[in-house]
Amino acid sequence: MQLSTHIKPLSYLQNHSAELLENLNTTHQPMVITKNGEAAMVVQSVIDYEQTQETLALLKLLAQSQKAVSENKTINSTEAFSQLRQRRGL
Repeated sequence: MQLSTHIKPLSYLQNHSAELLENLNTTHQPMVITKNGEAAMVVQSVIDYEQTQETLALLKLLAQSQKAVSENKTINSTEAFSQLRQRRGL
């Protein structure tokens, strides 16, 4: 993704919001909005935002799993199922 090609001033957002919304939904590329020549915000579609949040959640789970492995805080599947059966009274 190349954000440098998706930069618009705040006035563009104010005057072309419908066009910007259509562009976001079509290209799935976020748009950087500037104020006084400085980056002020990033605008993206709700669908793309939700996908980003899901990806971040999965990456967090992966990092936690890797940490657990490196700290030797894991158990094998036999033990895991045994513990689950015991908790469920099976």
